[in-house]
Formats: sequence, C-alpha cells, structure tokens
Amino acid sequence: MEVSPAARLGVWLLLTAAVASCSTGAPGAFTLVSASVDSPYACPSTAIDAPYSLHATIEVHNGTSSNVTIKAVSAQMTLAATKGSWLQKVGDRYDAAAVKFSPERVAPGASSSLQVAIPSACTSGKTAKVDSSYGDYSVELWVIASSGTYRIASENRYRLLAG
Repeated sequence: MEVSPAARLGVWLLLTAAVASCSTGAPGAFTLVSASVDSPYACPSTAIDAPYSLHATIEVHNGTSSNVTIKAVSAQMTLAATKGSWLQKVGDRYDAAAVKFSPERVAPGASSSLQVAIPSACTSGKTAKVDSSYGDYSVELWVIASSGTYRIASENRYRLLAG
C-alpha cells in the first residue's frame, strides 16, 4: 500500500505539533485522581431519620500554574444492592445538599486529599449488625472548582447497616 506525499506530510506535521506541545511545558490540568468512601456505618438501633455524615476522600492534583479554588462539592448516592428488609428500591438515588469539604484551595503543582462530609440520615429496626439488613450504595462526587466542574465515582461502595 502506497501512501501519498500529502498524507505523509500531514502525519509529519501532526507528530511535530505533538512533540512541540510536550516540549514547551504546556500547563497541565486540575484532575480528580481517585475517590473512596468510609464503609460500613451501623445505623443506631430504633433510629428514625437519625442524622449522620458519610465521609469521603478525593485525591486531587493541580497540574496548573495557578491556585485552584474548590467552590462546592456535591454527591449522589445510588442504591446498588440490598439484603433483608430495606425501605428503598435498588436504583433509588439520593442527592446530598450542604456537603462540607476541605481544603478550599489547591496550590499550583500540588496534590491534596479533599476531605468530604456528606450529610445523610438513617432509620433502623431493633439491631444493626453485619448479618442483618443493609444497603450498598455507589457514590458519585462532583467538584465545582475555579478551573471547571469534575465528576468522579468512588472506588468502593458505601454500606449502611440497619437492623
């Protein structure tokens, strides 16, 4: 198969541009590297809409040459699996409001652990132990920053135990 001179020139120009952009030290990006949530949480016995916080950690990296300010974090929990009696159905979603987080700023070239507290509430029966009822939730987190809006899914599921 023969390649036309125009096609060879196009490939050469593309490769030259790619190498040039890498060698000029073009600024990087702000990235969410990974996320995880604490698990499990045992809802207190006989609780009715008892408030608690689900804790998450988002590893971030600021590859830019400027500070990145974290403006807000939001979370969505989706029921992925259940065991025993459960009030929600698999697939039900909960959008968390008033999510607390820190730090609020990531310096240029720095990596940081963004600590997140997601407000929630639970209802339980008489006991909350490992072999009773539970719900497993997948957790997605959105970070709204001065550099844009980013989404990441937790690497693990969150388990809520409720007897």
